Amino acid sequence: MSDMITADLVDLDLAAETKEAAARSLAERMVTLGRVTDLDGFLADVAAREAQMPTGLDGGIGIPHCRSAHVSEPTLAFGRSARGIDFGAPDGPADLIFLIAAPAGADDAHLTILSALARRLMNEDFTTALRTAADATAAASLIRGEEAARPEPAASAEPQVPAEPKAPAEPVASAAEAPAAEEPPAAPPAAEEPEKPEAPTKPADAGRVFRIVAVTSCPTGIAHTYMAAEALEQAGQQAGVEVVVEPQGSAGFNRLDPAVIAAADAVIFAHDVPVREKERFAGKPTVDVGVKAGINRPAELIAEVRGKAERGEISGTASAHASPVDNAGEPGEGYGTKLRKWLMSGVSYMVPFVAAGGLLIALGFAIGGYTINKAPSVAEHFIWTDHTSWAALLFQVGGLAFSFLVPVLAGYIAYGMADRPGLVPGFVGGSIALTINAGFLGGLAAGLIAGGTVMAIQRLRVPAPLRGIMPVVVIPLVSSAIVGFLMFLVVGKPIASLQKALTDWLSGLSGANAIILGVILGLMMCFDLGGPLNKVAYAFAVGGLANPNEGSLKVMAAVMAAGMVPPLAMALATTVRGRLFTRTERENGKAAWVLGASFITEGAIPFAAADPLRVIPSAMAGGAVTGGLSMLFECTLRAPHGGIFVIPLIGNPFLYLIAIATGTAVSAGLVILLKGARKTGRPDQVAEAGSVADGVTGEGGAAADAKVPVAV
Repeated sequence: MSDMITADLVDLDLAAETKEAAARSLAERMVTLGRVTDLDGFLADVAAREAQMPTGLDGGIGIPHCRSAHVSEPTLAFGRSARGIDFGAPDGPADLIFLIAAPAGADDAHLTILSALARRLMNEDFTTALRTAADATAAASLIRGEEAARPEPAASAEPQVPAEPKAPAEPVASAAEAPAAEEPPAAPPAAEEPEKPEAPTKPADAGRVFRIVAVTSCPTGIAHTYMAAEALEQAGQQAGVEVVVEPQGSAGFNRLDPAVIAAADAVIFAHDVPVREKERFAGKPTVDVGVKAGINRPAELIAEVRGKAERGEISGTASAHASPVDNAGEPGEGYGTKLRKWLMSGVSYMVPFVAAGGLLIALGFAIGGYTINKAPSVAEHFIWTDHTSWAALLFQVGGLAFSFLVPVLAGYIAYGMADRPGLVPGFVGGSIALTINAGFLGGLAAGLIAGGTVMAIQRLRVPAPLRGIMPVVVIPLVSSAIVGFLMFLVVGKPIASLQKALTDWLSGLSGANAIILGVILGLMMCFDLGGPLNKVAYAFAVGGLANPNEGSLKVMAAVMAAGMVPPLAMALATTVRGRLFTRTERENGKAAWVLGASFITEGAIPFAAADPLRVIPSAMAGGAVTGGLSMLFECTLRAPHGGIFVIPLIGNPFLYLIAIATGTAVSAGLVILLKGARKTGRPDQVAEAGSVADGVTGEGGAAADAKVPVAV
């Protein structure tokens, strides 16, 4: 981290009042040093990352960060705010703000900075020193580790060595050690710690250190993952327990040595996403919690798992094979929510196949015409100088990629339910769905059946000698046989009949029925802007492309058109009436033009997050108009993605563009009307100053409104 931060990148008197202003102030320092080439472009990338998930952490810390094409080298800037700035942390504003910038594609550098910083932020000496640093040079040295290395014991076996210069920062030692704290050389062997030195030479249980292995993970795989790991390790040192942690971060993870896992007495899972290769930890007492519990109460988790081990509770074996969603969800989460997560797991893995296969098919049609689907196999007939041969190559490769849609959907629904053991029966069931023409609906059913079958098998009590071969032999064998039987002979044929009826219905869509369906799909696409309902509508449209007909091609056109409307509408609104939006929103509006034109509905998320009660209804209205008009104009689309870039492949392209433009105008007009009504009687400077508050959202609510006129 030595080259990533200098004194010029430190602001100990950060005067910003909002997270956008804080990011701009720190980013300007990066621009001055030549590490950021385009300030506005970089800030747009920071805002897009912030819209995905707040970057505020407990303890008064904010870590805005992103990868950006406008960054020339990995850079870290630090600001200290006297008032505090809201970064979305549950415990309130942040006074320590770290802006992390990494070049596009520099994943390892980006994650290395974040993970190292996140671990150090768990050290109270480090954060206290930053809050009291007298000058920028000292703060930069602390962050680089040049002065913070001494009070930061990262070793796992010597918790008492670093207690020399900073006794106040180490009061968390056990109560038994407190009376002896004034005689460091003599107290440890004389107190209750004779077991520790003897642990390496005494394998007997009476003298052996209690060993815990832990896994930490979070949705982004960055900050919370490593903060939980550090918290557990520190708590283990203080409790005289050996804790070895496997952080499963975004850049992958280094698996614990099997010998370490085998020697462990208990397991702690602190995670918000499924633990990868969870079966490695089977057969041990287990505590399974969310990642924030690992950060906030690590000592309690260690005490809890030790209690389970002392009582001989091996109930953790079942959880080692339970559904990842069971463990990753919130307490009390219903099966409806879990079902949605399972289905979204399958859809999220299917989408890359959709994009790659669908666009290759579209390119094949564009180059070779719609008769290219009758071309012979390029493996047997390919002429290098003939453009139709190249078109056939693209079409056939895309067709093969598209043929994986249903198996991948089924396989990863099962994976979401039962982890890796669900993959084999899921893929087998999805392939059977294709074989019997059960299509998209068959894939959904196959995935759920496969996941449920594996979960049922995992709950069976099996002899210890068989546990090792369960995941790789028994579960795939038995579950595939059961899924095959059910799909071929029980549920497959009725689903195939339902799929045929649905296909015939789509083929016969016309008039009012088609328009109503277009309106409904448009509303779904714009309700959650890339969320579950949006994905359901999109998956419905893509499923129809597996066996395309006139009706399914109309559905695909309506879905893509409606999905383009929200970001395009926000871009238009910020252009027409920019004073109704904050500076950051106006910057996001520039990017929204490209995102909307590319059919990336998520481009409207920053606007919806800031003002959901005005933006979402406006977007839904425009999406409904566009979907209905697309159906009315009988527009068709053979490509599942691409936005305006596949306009040449659209049936009735001019009317299609009119439908999109009309819906965009409706949404933009409504959002301007609603925001304008909010501003009635209030000076325009409020919007220019960056306030988005009036009870809906924003950077401080009424307090922000009170401060803005003074700032102006």
